[in-house]
Amino acid sequence: MRDFEKTIGNMADKLKTAFIGSVDAAGYPNIKAMLQPRKRDGIKTFYFTTNTSSMRVEQYIADNKACIYFCDNRFFRGALLRGSMEVLTDMVSKEMIWRDGDTEYYAKGVTDPDYCVLKFTAVSGRFYSNYRSVNFEIE
Repeated sequence: MRDFEKTIGNMADKLKTAFIGSVDAAGYPNIKAMLQPRKRDGIKTFYFTTNTSSMRVEQYIADNKACIYFCDNRFFRGALLRGSMEVLTDMVSKEMIWRDGDTEYYAKGVTDPDYCVLKFTAVSGRFYSNYRSVNFEIE
């Protein structure tokens, strides 16, 4: 599992796009491309920025089941992580991942009520590389 952790961590750090999944009110999966995570703790916890008013936030509040996916086209490999997503609106979380230039998306700055943090916590995953897939648990 250690090799997976390192490879998936490198993918999360280097790839410009991550895909996040949610479940809608009818029980259907919804996928969205996002900018790479702002912060992570291994491959267990990932932090993203988003708009509080977004459809995705509404879905995570109603049903916190989630996934994230990283796709490395260059080496034809992918990593799916399954878990839950929390919507964080506290100032500590918002300041933790705020960056210069974020006012492009959140005009009122770090205190903008339309700015929040998505915290993804993984419990399991599936890694594809070299024409094979491996399932794994995350502790």
